[in-house]
Amino acid sequence: MSPDTQDLQGSKGTIRVLQLYPRDMNIYGDWGNALVLKQRISWHGYTPELLEYNVGDDFPDGVDLIVGGGGQDSGQLVIQDDLQSRAGVLTGLAEDGAPMLVICGLYQLFGRFFKTRSGSVIPGIGILDVETHGTEERLIGNVKVATAEFGDVLGYENHSGQTTLGDGVRPLGTVAKGTGNNSTDGQEGARYKNIVASYLHGSLLPKNPAIADFLIRTAAERKFGVFVPGNPDDSYAALAREHAARRPR
Repeated sequence: MSPDTQDLQGSKGTIRVLQLYPRDMNIYGDWGNALVLKQRISWHGYTPELLEYNVGDDFPDGVDLIVGGGGQDSGQLVIQDDLQSRAGVLTGLAEDGAPMLVICGLYQLFGRFFKTRSGSVIPGIGILDVETHGTEERLIGNVKVATAEFGDVLGYENHSGQTTLGDGVRPLGTVAKGTGNNSTDGQEGARYKNIVASYLHGSLLPKNPAIADFLIRTAAERKFGVFVPGNPDDSYAALAREHAARRPR
């Protein structure tokens, strides 16, 4: 490994994790996803560098992994213009295979648009072939999603926007408990390239380490050409999953 990647003694290299808009899009514990990535990157023997990007900031260079959370409609309005200004760099990273996790509000704004209940339209940046319409129905409660990639994914949803997928994406999985993207098709989340999009809060990654490790592995392979796993401690994650699986809707 070259000196620029072996930057600290004993480290396999640095992985730079960027949180998108944590000031305005950080609800129901979504910031915990970044903390999980930071810890698991260390457990795998790499050096985590945790960065933030908020409205008006300079977009950092050399980003390896992006994570973004949910927010109220008001938070989406705050970030919409800035997000549009960063559409080019985010699209370029996505198309180049950078791993990303976008939850709830940023899931919606990574799509084509979010039309609120009042009829106003918040444009998305179109990375994901999805559209979202605000409704009077609130989809709320514990969720279990069967996925081919990550096994059962567990979380908590709380949203009135209902999202439908276009032909350019596939669902993250099929809902076994809960509602998911909308109240009709039994699907949850979206997958495109190395993007994982989901409505699930809780935060998501503490109970779903398989998704966290997918993001880390993809970031390492993209940057270094190879991922050398470590030995993460999954005992608390396993316990959290056991409890979450027993919760009623």
